[in-house]
Amino acid sequence: MITVKPVPAFNDNYIWLLQREGAPDCVVVDPGDPVPVLNVLAEQDLALAGILITHHHPDHTGGVGELLEHRQVPVYGPAGETIPGRTQALREGDTVYLDALDLELGVLEVPGHTAGHIAYYGQGMLFCGDTLFAGGCGRLFEGTPEQMYQSLEKLTGLPPDTRIYCAHEYTLANLRFAIRVNPGNTALQERLQQVEALRAADRCTLPSTIDEECRTNPFLRSGDPDVKQHAENWAGKRLTDPVQVFAAVRAWKDAG
Repeated sequence: MITVKPVPAFNDNYIWLLQREGAPDCVVVDPGDPVPVLNVLAEQDLALAGILITHHHPDHTGGVGELLEHRQVPVYGPAGETIPGRTQALREGDTVYLDALDLELGVLEVPGHTAGHIAYYGQGMLFCGDTLFAGGCGRLFEGTPEQMYQSLEKLTGLPPDTRIYCAHEYTLANLRFAIRVNPGNTALQERLQQVEALRAADRCTLPSTIDEECRTNPFLRSGDPDVKQHAENWAGKRLTDPVQVFAAVRAWKDAG
């Protein structure tokens, strides 16, 4: 059995640590800061066996160099981006086999946040970096609304019980925005209350699931009449297709 633990970093990042239960080896996802990773390795007597990178932003890659100074391990990352220390460049359809964990992960290309962003999927787990968030999605720094919409559609095609391990604790802010876009959504209202309680107790709100996101995340609900109406009200014009609705919701979120 694979356990997945959050290693908090910076203000709101999560570095995900994967470990086969009872085994000393582990793999980390998007280690932007080496210090919390090294601390966990020392405290729990773990040995780093690999690094998975979803995209090139420094808060996801900044710790790779120092971690490699302590132990040389494989570094997996997107082929379309410059990743420090990368030993295996990955594209859509590639497979990563992590020997130390006896774990196989498929690679999905999900451009939008960055041009070469990838996600890892396997055994009911999705490590999606900054593409899909709990209640939200990443900003479009390098991609287009069409690209991000298609990337999110790809992720929502995964099994509904897929557990989503995104890279930031943005859930509360995302849901407070979501309720403005989709106020008639009772599932969203209930989720917001649950997340408010979790954050009041300083608890992690992740993982979520594909099913939960499809029911409550406005960025995945462009076809919902309530979302469409509120997006049109904000944009001040008629939106004729789901991509336009998505683009308006993303612009609304960006505007604050």
